[in-house]
Amino acid sequence: MSRSKVPGEPCWVELFATDVDDAVRFYGGLFGWTHEDAGEEYGGYVTFRREGRRVAGLMRNDGTQHTPDNWGVYLETDDAAATVAMAEAHSGQVVVEPIQVGPLGHMAFVRDPGGAMVGVWQPGEMAGIEDVGEVGAPGWFEVLTGDYDTVVAFYENVFGWVTDTMSDTADFRYTTLGKDDDARAGIQDAASVLGDQGSAWQFYVIVDDTDAVVARADELGGAVVTAAEDSPYGRLAELADPAGVRFHVMGPVEAA
Repeated sequence: MSRSKVPGEPCWVELFATDVDDAVRFYGGLFGWTHEDAGEEYGGYVTFRREGRRVAGLMRNDGTQHTPDNWGVYLETDDAAATVAMAEAHSGQVVVEPIQVGPLGHMAFVRDPGGAMVGVWQPGEMAGIEDVGEVGAPGWFEVLTGDYDTVVAFYENVFGWVTDTMSDTADFRYTTLGKDDDARAGIQDAASVLGDQGSAWQFYVIVDDTDAVVARADELGGAVVTAAEDSPYGRLAELADPAGVRFHVMGPVEAA
């Protein structure tokens, strides 16, 4: 999908996985992703591709960071160091200071004021996901937060988001980066539903048949967290891979 860039838009997703071989097997079988290993120079980093196009990354969790396996989302910036400084100035927390990743780009991690961790990516040779929104690639990104108003302001000030209030009712508060068909990501007031899970970023992989993907995930050793159901935005499901890492899929609504 060809579209113009906007400041702070999601540009990459990355799996932090203990069992790299099993993750490659599962996601390859589920989405048809192929993979390539960058070698020891980049810590054995794996790039997933769909029909030759970059869709996601995988970094081995060797246990030294005492962090559970998880999927993470990166937002694009043209200056990682400046973005990190802005995050600190707006009540964010720096988790990983900016690091140069060879000629590929610069990365960092911060926590927003609601506690959600998000990656920062300043592209070099690696621009990120190709064909965002196509089948087999991530197509929607959102942060579920317990501190909605503060977090909306954080992404506006730190990443330069131009936001639109999609809904502001007692039942559903949701702000998007961009508007309508040009929206790139969302912020949801999830204070009433998060419980002890904590604020977090999540994303949806676009699929052509949600129910078929759900069935295939089960066959491959994954699990269904939330069964497929229709919504105004497509047929959605939440799944978990064999390591218990959760992710979402989004496909077309079944014909009546």
